[in-house]
Amino acid sequence: MTLKYSVLASGSTGNAIYIETEQKKLLIDCGLSGRKMTHLFNKIGKDPQDLDAILVTHEHSDHIKGLGVFARRYKTPIYANAKTWQAMSSIIGDISVDQKFTFETGTTKAFGDIEAESFGVSHDAADPMFFVFHAGGKKLTLLTDLGYVSDRIKGIIKHSNAYIIESNHDIQMLMMGRYPWNIKRRILGDSGHISNEDAGLALSEVVGNETKSIYLAHLSKDNNMKELARMSVQQKLEQYGIKIGEHMSIYDTDPETPTALAAI
Repeated sequence: MTLKYSVLASGSTGNAIYIETEQKKLLIDCGLSGRKMTHLFNKIGKDPQDLDAILVTHEHSDHIKGLGVFARRYKTPIYANAKTWQAMSSIIGDISVDQKFTFETGTTKAFGDIEAESFGVSHDAADPMFFVFHAGGKKLTLLTDLGYVSDRIKGIIKHSNAYIIESNHDIQMLMMGRYPWNIKRRILGDSGHISNEDAGLALSEVVGNETKSIYLAHLSKDNNMKELARMSVQQKLEQYGIKIGEHMSIYDTDPETPTALAAI
């Protein structure tokens, strides 16, 4: 069995991840307009009409901006935990009862041959959760929007075949940048976002022999650069004896352009 995935878009302006197996096609988050989302699907040669479900991580706008329009257009079922449903209901508009499903934090739900394992994270949303997807003995971790990577989370995501992980900011760029101090404090805090160095450090503790791909996601457009994120994470991994290039690769993600459909 093959698990395929594409980071359709990632960044402070919008986030969406697509995954599929032979049996099921899932979208995680829908943070761009309905029209842009359809365009992104076209770019990877997929039809949104074929989606089996949309999973929602949390209610921030860069994760649900197009959710209501998109789900109504394609009649797609939506899965979110109770607190997220409560927080986003007034934002996404009316959703048909037969499209609304609850997927609680800390539980595992089967979608055909995909098992989605949810876990809570520290972020300033109602009840933010992310996922490890299991299919055919393979493991894909999606982890963005968190203030720190706890030991509990490291245990859940350890030895994944691929990681889509936040590498939000370079601390020096953030501190020297134009953001007011209260925003900087929020980003740097335990319920904000993790830096390039934090991402590299967390990865150094969880990657295994079967880890082939690392996608650096949710980069700040003001406080980071792709090259800097990649270099910082690679340096941190190599500091711990983990070589990039031979058996493991680091990939960029983009707010506008999907990554090529990859398989594990």
